[in-house]
Amino acid sequence: DIVGKPLANMLLQRDIGFGEQFANATVTVCHSRSQDLATITRTADVLVAAVGRPAIITADMVKLGAVVVDVGINRLEGKLVGDVEYESVREVAAAITPVPGGVGPLTIAMLLRNTLAACKALHALSAVR
Repeated sequence: DIVGKPLANMLLQRDIGFGEQFANATVTVCHSRSQDLATITRTADVLVAAVGRPAIITADMVKLGAVVVDVGINRLEGKLVGDVEYESVREVAAAITPVPGGVGPLTIAMLLRNTLAACKALHALSAVR
């Protein structure tokens, strides 16, 4: 719910009010218990994995040439790993984000950006009263 739903909503929109143009995409949202997950994921041009299960996405689940964004952070045998089985998926994906070192720093940057925006909005409201 932290990444998946907000990202799906952003991808559906044309403009979210900051002047940034978004994808106006067709979005399919799945979860860890979706029926026949592999059939669904194999149709995706862009696959975002944010499930919280290590290596739930494997190479046979990814369309050749897809872009794969691994948002998952899982500790497995003392190492950080994502929701995507990186080594096998990188062989079929056009691009893939690693874990660690992928989108994690961007997540923190956006959290700070949104915190600052909320602070500015709060103080602007307080100044009016």
